[in-house]
Amino acid sequence: MENLALIESFSEFKDDKLIDRVTLMAILEDVFRNALKKKYGDDDNFDIIINPDKGDMEIWRNRVVVADGEVEDPNAEISLTEARKIEADFEIGEDVSEEVKLIDLGRRSILALRQNLISKIHEHDNTNIYKQFKDLEGEIYTAEVHHIRHRAVILLDDEGNEIILPKEKQIPSDFFRKGDNVKGIIESVELKGNKPTIIMSRANNLFLEKLFEQEIPEVFDGLITIKKVVRIPGEKAKVAVDSYDDRIDPVGACVGMKGSRIHGIVRELGNENIDVINFTNNINLFITRALSPAKVTSIKIDEVNKRAEVILKPEEVSKAIGRGGHNIRLAGQLTGYEIDVLREGAEEDVELTEFSDEIEGWVINEFKKIGLDTAKSVLEKDMQFLLSHIDLEEETIQEVINILKEEFEE
Repeated sequence: MENLALIESFSEFKDDKLIDRVTLMAILEDVFRNALKKKYGDDDNFDIIINPDKGDMEIWRNRVVVADGEVEDPNAEISLTEARKIEADFEIGEDVSEEVKLIDLGRRSILALRQNLISKIHEHDNTNIYKQFKDLEGEIYTAEVHHIRHRAVILLDDEGNEIILPKEKQIPSDFFRKGDNVKGIIESVELKGNKPTIIMSRANNLFLEKLFEQEIPEVFDGLITIKKVVRIPGEKAKVAVDSYDDRIDPVGACVGMKGSRIHGIVRELGNENIDVINFTNNINLFITRALSPAKVTSIKIDEVNKRAEVILKPEEVSKAIGRGGHNIRLAGQLTGYEIDVLREGAEEDVELTEFSDEIEGWVINEFKKIGLDTAKSVLEKDMQFLLSHIDLEEETIQEVINILKEEFEE
């Protein structure tokens, strides 16, 4: 009865954890053999027969019959008198098989055995989860919001596996409620104390690349290749694409008619602004495309130092720089070149840094953040524009304008 009840409880694990029969039997035998070693010192002379489906289990102890008074190893040998209590016609030298009941191991051993089994099954389960998600690293995965913490969102998938979406792996505009379905990539999987820690990310560049594969059939089929992805999560991204088939327009295929294909990706990323760019090995052309929507007048390349000096018309500079400098920063990351923007006719202009004796450096930097790095570029803008684009008081801006005007009045 003890055997039956214990095995039946073990069978529950088989149903709950979907452990295959062979694995369950191996775990059961391993746990029982450890218990036998603790009780008898060795398990080599024991046969364990397990049928988890029926709830059957038998343990047989095999010993050799020796003459009375000559037993040296009680676990491997049995005296003739003791053997004949089992079966009357045993003789010296014969093998005796005797069934061991679980109750013979002692109640404490049975409790320890059960705990050991639970631990082994959980360990097996965790190892399988680790392997499953390790194979999914870098792939898109969807799970449901279970709990929202200050520094992370805890997700559960359909099988109850816990997935962590840390705050720094989220898009800044992300807002989740319990029960929401969240999509991201499995960024990393680690075993910590035999428990798998699964980290999801929505801020990783690879997430955007995988969304392209998921949403655009030509990318999934390999007809269009994604050469590089750079992004400022939730703000702006640039994706360089190429095709080996001249009949395919890679940018057009990715964007779709009136943006139909890329719209879903933009929405998934919290309205992140995505520029899709035709890749080319012509670095001048690639930098020109990367600075879109600005129109470049000319480019001077320094291959050794990986720098590019770009000349633009004054009205194009702010487009090249972009809000918060995002456009030029991403263009540099995409092309691998540090890009310096210059205005046409800049030789007649004066760099703001030339006024560092009169204007504090941090104030100059506020103007430079939106692409206003020369005196004329500032004076061309009206006060309303400057107030709405620069984080400075009107009094400070007016003071800067007065200083710059004096330069040209002289």
